[in-house]
Amino acid sequence: MERKLQALDLDALRGFVTGIDCGSFALASARLCRSTSAISAQLKKLEQQCGSKLVTKSGRHLILTHEGEIMMGYARRLLALNDEAQRALKGELLSGEIRIGMQEDFGESLMPGILSEFKHHYPELRIIARVARNQELLNALDSGDLDMALLWRPEHVQRKAALIRQFQLEWIHHPEFDISALLRLGEPLPLIMFDSPCLMRSRATDCLDRAGIPWRIVFISHSLSGIWAAVQAGLGVTVRTRIGMPHNLCVAGSILPQPESLGVTLEQVRKNEAENDGLARLGQLMKKALLSI
Repeated sequence: MERKLQALDLDALRGFVTGIDCGSFALASARLCRSTSAISAQLKKLEQQCGSKLVTKSGRHLILTHEGEIMMGYARRLLALNDEAQRALKGELLSGEIRIGMQEDFGESLMPGILSEFKHHYPELRIIARVARNQELLNALDSGDLDMALLWRPEHVQRKAALIRQFQLEWIHHPEFDISALLRLGEPLPLIMFDSPCLMRSRATDCLDRAGIPWRIVFISHSLSGIWAAVQAGLGVTVRTRIGMPHNLCVAGSILPQPESLGVTLEQVRKNEAENDGLARLGQLMKKALLSI
């Protein structure tokens, strides 16, 4: 008869992982609201269960042994699965409403996958989603009409939301649209943009002005789909990120001056405890989706 292996202690695994992430078990104890001696005892118990030493010290620093490196990978996976199970079970008991907003660039490309996974964990939470431009979303957050919004980072406006990542802005055009010919002739560059105020419109025109390149707005759209349609029709060029860019369009590269990058932030307001749990999970899914692009 096959001998049953001893089950690993999840609290001990969490102390082990947190200690390595923090760089010390003293810091881990503060994060986990446990005494340092309790965390050390858990590590000792885990090492006894594994039959191997997992951690050693080098000066003030914690170093994983060979066995510790192997265990760390499994520990993270076990804890993630445990936490997922807890969220799934807890999610079945949560109910209420969450109102979220996304800038248009993220709505079509990210929203379906995010909402599908979220509803799997929180089937009873009702979601009201709004896809709109930055200023509309900011106004909705400030008025309490939204609980969370994924936005382009506003310029010259102080907001509390943390930066998630930067996306490179690109000049985007139809492959048959000859930008080089226009520049050689000194003709104004035809631009396809949102109406003002628009972060990307300002970036585009400022960039061209600094480079001494003449421009003119030839098409103004109130929707991102309208901008893509006009660019696909060869009416001019626009400035966006590559998120959601139609496959039959291309970027100008070094033909035009670089419009730099634009940050993405996730801003949310505080709700009751149950809905905050749902918002936290939704925020994790949004960040994961953005970082995987």
